[in-house]
Amino acid sequence: MGLVLLGPVLAIATYAVLGPLDHGSAQSTPLRLILLADLVYVLLLAALVLNRVAKMVSARRAQSAGSRLHLRLTGVFALMALLPTITVAVFGVLTINFGLETWFSTRVQNVVGASLEAAESYESEHRADLAQDARALAQFLDANRRAAPLLAEDGLRQLLASGQTQIQRGLSEAYVIDGAGEIVARGEESYRFYYEEPDATQFSAAEADGIALIPDWDNDEFRALVPLEAFFDRYLYVTRAVDGGILNLLDNTQETARFYQQQESERGRRLFDFALLYLGFAVLLILAATWLGLWFAERLARPVGRLAGAAQQVGNGDLDVQVKEDEGDDEIAMLGRYFNQMTCQLKGQRDRLLENTRQIERRQRLFDSVLSSVTSGVAGLDSRGRVSFVNRSAERLLEWQEENENLPIHVAVPEFGALFDRLQDTGAEVVQEEVKVSREGRLEHLLVRMATRRRESGSLEGYVIAFDDVTDLVSAQRLAAWGDVARRIAHEIKNPLTPIQLSAERINRRYRRGLDEEDAARLDQLTEVIVRQTNDLRRIVDEFSKFARMPEPQRRDEDLVALLRGTALLQESGQPDVSFDIELPDTEVSASLDGTMISQALTNLIKNAGEAIESLTERGDAPEGHVPTIRVAMSIDEGMAEIRIIDNGVGLPEDRARLFEPYVTTRDKGTGLGLPIVKKIIEEHGGTLSLEDAPAPVTGQRGAMALVRLPVDPSASPTARAAEREEETV
Repeated sequence: MGLVLLGPVLAIATYAVLGPLDHGSAQSTPLRLILLADLVYVLLLAALVLNRVAKMVSARRAQSAGSRLHLRLTGVFALMALLPTITVAVFGVLTINFGLETWFSTRVQNVVGASLEAAESYESEHRADLAQDARALAQFLDANRRAAPLLAEDGLRQLLASGQTQIQRGLSEAYVIDGAGEIVARGEESYRFYYEEPDATQFSAAEADGIALIPDWDNDEFRALVPLEAFFDRYLYVTRAVDGGILNLLDNTQETARFYQQQESERGRRLFDFALLYLGFAVLLILAATWLGLWFAERLARPVGRLAGAAQQVGNGDLDVQVKEDEGDDEIAMLGRYFNQMTCQLKGQRDRLLENTRQIERRQRLFDSVLSSVTSGVAGLDSRGRVSFVNRSAERLLEWQEENENLPIHVAVPEFGALFDRLQDTGAEVVQEEVKVSREGRLEHLLVRMATRRRESGSLEGYVIAFDDVTDLVSAQRLAAWGDVARRIAHEIKNPLTPIQLSAERINRRYRRGLDEEDAARLDQLTEVIVRQTNDLRRIVDEFSKFARMPEPQRRDEDLVALLRGTALLQESGQPDVSFDIELPDTEVSASLDGTMISQALTNLIKNAGEAIESLTERGDAPEGHVPTIRVAMSIDEGMAEIRIIDNGVGLPEDRARLFEPYVTTRDKGTGLGLPIVKKIIEEHGGTLSLEDAPAPVTGQRGAMALVRLPVDPSASPTARAAEREEETV
């Protein structure tokens, strides 16, 4: 920018020095300084151009982006600047030479000379006439003064007016003044208003030359100042009216003639100066045009090169690349902005795609997490009814195998096939039904809900199956129903039993005496059957009463280990044919419970284990070398006591959930109320009871395992006891 501004400044300064300021002489200091500055400017510009050309050639050899275009554009711009500049310079020199030849021709010289002579003659004539008339009037005044030495001012005024009228060519004004410029006497029509006081130089000229001629062409006046010899310190000051415009024109003619003669003498030097000036400006224009071409070519090629490199980086996947934006609103400047805008948009779109992908992944993880954490089983089917996904709960409830993936629902889960067919046949959006599913010896009740899954357009996308294990709910409903039945039994059946028994005994006593021995025996037999059956009914009703009206636990702190050990030893004594394996903690485990009720529940569980082994032996299904064994173990885990009662008997039936329902038993002699009562006792104490298959057996027969979990004192955990022992040691 400095070079751009300096060029016009130097051009204006050079023109000013050569022209208006009139310092065109080769010996003038300003001209020398300006020409030196021009030379330095040209050399600097030439150095910059050469430096830029060298860099451009080096970039072309290095095969940098945009170098070829840069070189071509620079050559074109330099050629476009060189040809017209040289042409204009040559044409300018020739034009000036032709113009000078016209200006300094013989005809022009004769006209200028004649004009100069005419001007000088006209002015000389006026000067001679005015000088003659002024001297004549001065001599007239001096002569009268000498004739009358005592001449007063009034007489001087009359003499001045008389002499003024005697002048043939006439004087418009006539004054007699002193050396200070004060008027002593005035002639005719010589008013003080029109008086122009002479200056000191004019008085000096008059004393020196005897007369001083004072031109005043602007006021159309020509004055003369003549000292009076017969008077002391008196001067004659006269004025003649002339045509000032003509005389001014004559002065200009004289000045022009002198300037023309000067220019004619300096004609050769002027031609050389103009030629040198044109040459300098031509060189300056060429260098400036070349510099401008280099700059413009670089401005065109540099963005193209940057864009080429940036486009290559974008092609390699780098969307953070940005090119430098040039100022301006043309297409070259806008190209970089558009490219940066494009990369920003591409980056934004890629970031949005990545963010959408991350959101999809997060939603997928959330979806998987939700599906994995919900207790309900969820399965997805495609539009053809093939299984596409299942959650963890579904895998657990259905014992899912990986090979079931992408199989039709009829094959993967046959129990769901009928419900899926109904959903398709009816065209309904949702169907629901309770389905029984048997997996690994367990019969589960599942509440299955199937629904269609549609796209935004309404077309079928697939199906969703949601199901819950309602086995415990069904069991609870049945328990509630049996509790109501038990209450009805206790109320409706138990009350008539005693009258029936008493009536049978009274009938036996009253009618037996009148019968013969055979009929009496027959009567005894019949009444005995009635009494025995009545007692059996009373025992059953008592069991139902216990189930329906379980008393509230009377809680107190008990040692759960002692209760379990006592119950196990009692059953070990009552079952001498069974081997007991007891693994209990060595320390006391305190728990708030009803000792009698918990002992009853544990006794019932251990008794059932022995009966399961007995049933296996009675059926003859015991394997060779079978050793009847009951294992009783207890451990503490996070404030809960886990009691395991394991046997190697007949095991559990397929629908093991129904074992907790009243009047459901696997033994011929059982009432089916033992396990429901045990479950109710344990649940009243805040615990849980579950029946599972026994772990891998040692003797070859896999039986059942009853798992009881009861809350205990937190200090009963092994970690807490170890901490207490450590404190006691300290």
